[in-house]
Amino acid sequence: MAKLYFYYASMNAGKSTNLLQADFNYRERGMATMRWTAAIDTRGEQPIASRLGLSADAHLFGPDTDLWSAVTTRHEQAPLACVLVDEAQFLSPDQAWQCARLADEANIPVLCYGLRTDFQGHLFVGSAVLLGIADTLVELKAVCHCGRKATMNLRLDEHGSAVRSGAQTQIGGNERYVALCRRHFAQGLGLYRSAAGAPT
Repeated sequence: MAKLYFYYASMNAGKSTNLLQADFNYRERGMATMRWTAAIDTRGEQPIASRLGLSADAHLFGPDTDLWSAVTTRHEQAPLACVLVDEAQFLSPDQAWQCARLADEANIPVLCYGLRTDFQGHLFVGSAVLLGIADTLVELKAVCHCGRKATMNLRLDEHGSAVRSGAQTQIGGNERYVALCRRHFAQGLGLYRSAAGAPT
């Protein structure tokens, strides 16, 4: 029985690197895969690229992409051993359920990789659904500057100051986001205050 996996983490935890390694392992054994990533992410020449310099082409999904139809059509032409989805936080609820259906009804393992929360600590819609329905949840680890596990993504403006409001999605890398533990994330946003009302 195939499963739906959700690998989640903060920025810079190696999500794309892990996806590309898993993809390589399948292909090295002669098994066909199908890679997907969000069309909204236009940072690199290759649709999937890791900070280590690994990259690969991929199919792009937008809000109206029917993943079930696209994958099953390809699967009928040449059997797929696995489907891998990068930037899975941008999946719509319907698309997340299509990933589950691919595992349940087409018997194709689906490996989704994405951020859990945005720059305000709110769940992304796609991530929220995957956290609820995935067979297997795997947290990939990043490290805060203090040495603790980084679980949050702080957005920075052009001056390096924390951004507290705005659109949920703003494409960027290390120049725009920093991965922090919950404590330093909350301090960066001024969420933790002393009895006197001053940030701690």
